Amino acid sequence: MLPPYSPEPYVDFSQDEPRSKMLAALEQVEGELGRTYPLWINGEAVTPGDTFNSVSPANPDRVVGTMAKANADLADKAVKTAAEAFKEWSRWDPDARARILLKGAHIMRRRVYELAAWQVFEESKSWIEAYADVCEAIDFLDFYGREMMRLGGAHPVTPFPGEENELRYIPLGVGVVIPPWNFPLAICAGMTTAGLVTGNAIVLKPASTSPVVAAKLVEILHEAGLPKHVLNFMPGPGSTVGDGLVCHPLTRFISFTGSREVGTGIFEKAAKVQPGQIWLKRTVLEMGGKDCMVVDETADIEAAAEGVVAAAFGFQGQKCSACSRLIAHQDIYDDLLDRVVARARKITVGDTASPENFFMGAVIDQSAYNKIGEYVTIGGNEGRTVLGGGNVPGKGYFIPPTIIADIAPNARIAQEEIFGPVLAVIKFKDFDEGLAIANGTEYGLTGALLSKDRLRLERARHELHVGNLYLNRKCTGALVDVQPFGGFNMSGTDSKAGGRDYLQLFLQGKSTTERW
Repeated sequence: MLPPYSPEPYVDFSQDEPRSKMLAALEQVEGELGRTYPLWINGEAVTPGDTFNSVSPANPDRVVGTMAKANADLADKAVKTAAEAFKEWSRWDPDARARILLKGAHIMRRRVYELAAWQVFEESKSWIEAYADVCEAIDFLDFYGREMMRLGGAHPVTPFPGEENELRYIPLGVGVVIPPWNFPLAICAGMTTAGLVTGNAIVLKPASTSPVVAAKLVEILHEAGLPKHVLNFMPGPGSTVGDGLVCHPLTRFISFTGSREVGTGIFEKAAKVQPGQIWLKRTVLEMGGKDCMVVDETADIEAAAEGVVAAAFGFQGQKCSACSRLIAHQDIYDDLLDRVVARARKITVGDTASPENFFMGAVIDQSAYNKIGEYVTIGGNEGRTVLGGGNVPGKGYFIPPTIIADIAPNARIAQEEIFGPVLAVIKFKDFDEGLAIANGTEYGLTGALLSKDRLRLERARHELHVGNLYLNRKCTGALVDVQPFGGFNMSGTDSKAGGRDYLQLFLQGKSTTERW
């Protein structure tokens, strides 16, 4: 009998044992940088001539790994071979598929520091952010494995005289998984294994800025006993490989996490029925946010400042749940702003692979660095920059915490997703206005209200229109099956990843009746 699921605990890197283990893992991984990783198609490692490098954002001269590069022809082959693999894999007992995930979770536990270290190098995550990412991946595998055991077999229906009736959930077919770079193990593992454990064959196209960590996931699933031919691994450009996978007539569903622009493009492409296609493709899309923390005049101001800084600048603000808008009541606006600035000013920025263990590392690449820099300039013209600039380390894509006050609710930096360490601060006069500002974007992913007023807290439960609402805490840090995650409006299809409905997105119900 399996023990009940519970989230994986974190460690404290101020303690000697976790710190020494992390330093050892960083040394180990540094010795393995620069290796070459193949594609996987139909259970075989494939190394076509084209390759590309994954580099460290903190030092772009540091090659984390060299990846085999897929193309449109290989994408076509991957989907066709996955369709064949599906015929066998879909007949596996659901409990047997689930045990592969449970085994994978145990392998990740044994390798937790190593897997975190890979993220420190490839994504410039701080130690605790990288460790938490691995913990979330473990949680996804542990939880989804148990969920498949629950969903497998016949489900109860209302009895009817003279007949035997049953409802079973069966897999869909070939799924294309396109995960983001910012949670390179956790979200990639959750999306991929949800499709696999439900009996679908998967073609995984990892993000081009985090393919090495995705390759480590493939290695772990192979070690856990997953038949190699049911998971095809296809690093490559979205414009050729991604579009080819999405539009393929044998693709049954697409699971995507990333930007609004790419997500809506996938939605549009998937809606077009291709020649030979005999189904409507299902899409599971999570597309970002413009998240906020609303702080009223009754709130604990010091706790609010602590939460805002953690939510705005953790992992350089590169989370779809990050606090990019602080919406503060006019009576506490100046006090709260001063405290947030004072806390953010103490944040250390540097290469997180260093033993100094900086709070913030580099943003993911040159493109992100340029885009965020443009928004810093825009924000400076729209409001009052109270923190930003200053000295940053050498070669990497480092951007210090930036806070821009006195922003209008309809300003560009209050409406557009920046995906970087930039916080817009907005003032409101009364709670109705604060709610209106909070709801006044096209997104609806996460939001928080910090208040001691019970009526306002209850109103927020019904009126603050986000998929994940937090009361009197920060707006980041959802845990699997504790806070199922997904948003409204242009934040996506509200899939509620890590929730008890999630696996059914990759299944279809089949009702069978036998009359006696």
